[in-house]
Amino acid sequence: MKELELKYGCNPNQKPAKIFMETGELPIQVLNGRPGYINFLDAFNAWQLVTELKEALGLPAAASFKHVSPAGAAVALPLSDTLKKIYFVDDLELSPLACAYARARGADRMSSYGDFIALSDVCDVPTAKMIQREVSDGIIAPGYTDEALAILKSKRKGTYNIIQMDADYRPQPVEHKQVFGITFEQGRNDVKFDDNTFQKIVTKNQTLPEQAKRDLLIALITLKYTQSNSVCYTKDGQAIGIGAGQQSRIHCTRLAGNKADIWHLRQHPKVMGLPFKADIRRPDRDNTIDVYISDDDMDVLADGAWQQFFTSQPEPLTREEKAAYLQTVSGVSLGSDAFFPFGDNIERAHRSGVQYIVQPGGSIRDDNVIDTCDKYGITMAFNGVRLFHH
Repeated sequence: MKELELKYGCNPNQKPAKIFMETGELPIQVLNGRPGYINFLDAFNAWQLVTELKEALGLPAAASFKHVSPAGAAVALPLSDTLKKIYFVDDLELSPLACAYARARGADRMSSYGDFIALSDVCDVPTAKMIQREVSDGIIAPGYTDEALAILKSKRKGTYNIIQMDADYRPQPVEHKQVFGITFEQGRNDVKFDDNTFQKIVTKNQTLPEQAKRDLLIALITLKYTQSNSVCYTKDGQAIGIGAGQQSRIHCTRLAGNKADIWHLRQHPKVMGLPFKADIRRPDRDNTIDVYISDDDMDVLADGAWQQFFTSQPEPLTREEKAAYLQTVSGVSLGSDAFFPFGDNIERAHRSGVQYIVQPGGSIRDDNVIDTCDKYGITMAFNGVRLFHH
């Protein structure tokens, strides 16, 4: 098959629409559903991300994509009991691949609502069962076991989008796209990352443990497929906060940092002990937890509104309690897709427990950025590679 007709493009008024190959066959099979234009953009970007994570770290990988940027990305590390609970998977059998997707989905569960999923490995039954009960638009993987495929085909009344990707497919080294009828051409961004990425450590603190290298690699590969400007916080083998598509880098750092803080606060004993009613759906729990954590939205749960969610009125999580909890956070890694122009980014990152940073360097204010890292004992490497993605 050289081309596949689509219902419409980015929006229903954009017709006709299709994906096609100028030479050769499309490297995909649609096994179920009818993926759309944006579905395929998410699928192909997410597929590249997970295959590069697998290549760099040798572990199964998963990504949760929304609007052509990852909401989360992760590799297959075991989950603690706490993570199992906050990801709502403590009642499931967990294979390594299922752990990777639980982490990817759990980075930012609100943003992952209605996601497109990418898996680096053949989808197994535990992963399919996890996906079956989440709100998702579709999945791309190199294959599916028979039972996993049957489970996924049952989603969305049989219309769930399932794509099988040819794992041996390699694109041409030069790529094209059109904007306003004008064709752009460039070489593919085929940069690879490994331990050599972190050779140029520019701070007084030169300590960079293996787990930090792993997490920084995850940040860089995630940024490679995130709409710029972008910043990614990582910990424990997964993204925990992604700031995408902002015009100002400090806004990326704040947005991603706020998401990372929420990820940590979901593990606060008060949050984990919220007295939810048994029949509350997972998306409603996610939204309610976000409201509960937010300083500005606590009034939503006042005056009896809590009764629709909880068996009893929850005790508030105060600003002081949140600040005290976040002060205990450490060991977070951070990547940036371009240089930091000011030290304010480091100040904000420090507030979210960042101890390890990788960025291209090259700002006229690099000295200020390095000095700010040194103030907090942060280790920072310059990798000299910008990762804009548009």
